[in-house]
Amino acid sequence: MLPTTSVNSRSQGNGALSPRDAARHTAGAKRYKYLRRLFHFRQMDFEFALWQMLYLFTSPQRVYRNFHYRKQTKDQWARDDPAFLVLLSIWLCVSTVGFGFVLDMGFFETVKLLLWVVFIDCVGVGLLIATLMWFISNKYLVKQQNRDYDVEWGYAFDVHLNAFYPLLVILHFIQLFFINYVIISDSVIGYFVGNTLWLIAIGYYIYVTFLGYSALPFLKNTAILLYPFALLIMLYLVSLACGWNFTKMLCSFYKYRVK
Repeated sequence: MLPTTSVNSRSQGNGALSPRDAARHTAGAKRYKYLRRLFHFRQMDFEFALWQMLYLFTSPQRVYRNFHYRKQTKDQWARDDPAFLVLLSIWLCVSTVGFGFVLDMGFFETVKLLLWVVFIDCVGVGLLIATLMWFISNKYLVKQQNRDYDVEWGYAFDVHLNAFYPLLVILHFIQLFFINYVIISDSVIGYFVGNTLWLIAIGYYIYVTFLGYSALPFLKNTAILLYPFALLIMLYLVSLACGWNFTKMLCSFYKYRVK
C-alpha cells in the first residue's frame, strides 16, 4: 500500500497548503534538504541508486515510474536523495583516471583532465542543459500555464544526470578498450567503431531525456525532443563519408587542455 497523506493536515479547507507545509515545499527548502543529506552517507540509499543505474540501460521507463511514486508520496518530482549523484561522481572519477591512463597522461595532467571533465563536461554543461530544458518545457510544453503545473529545475537536472550516465559509461568506459588498438588508427574501421559508439551514446542521451519529460503528465508535444535524432544520424553519416574521427578529435582536445 502506498503511503498516504491526510488532506486536512496539508490544507486549510480551501485546498491550499498551510503556511508551514508551503514553506517545506519551496525550492529553497528542498535544496537545503538535498545538500544536507549530501554530507550524511548513512542516510543515502546507494542500493536503490545502483538499481536506477542498471535500469537506465535496460529499462529507463522503470526509473521514471519511480519519479511518479516520489511525486505521490513526497510531493516533488526531483530526487531528494543525492546517492545517485555521489555514485555518478565516483564513476566519473574512475573512468577519467582510466582515460588518462589510456592516453598516457602524467599525474598532474590526469588531475587537470579530471577537473575539466567534472566541472565543465558534467556540471557546467549539465547546468546549462538543465536550465535550457527547464525554460523551454515551462514556456512551451506545459499544457496549461499554471504555477501548480511546472517543471522543477531539480527534475530537469535529474533528467540530465540520468541521460549522462549511459553516455559516460559508453564513451568513458567501454570506449577505453578500443581507443589505442582500433579507434585512433587511421583505418576506416577505427573511425567507424568510434563514431558508432558516439552515435549510440548521444542517441541514448536524447532518448532518456525524452522519457524524462514525457513522463510528466502536464507536458504536451514532448515528441519534439526526439527530433535531434535526425540531425544526429545525418552528422554520423557525414562523418563516415568524410572520415572524421570524433574520438581522435576528443583525445587531441583533452591533451591540449591539460598541457
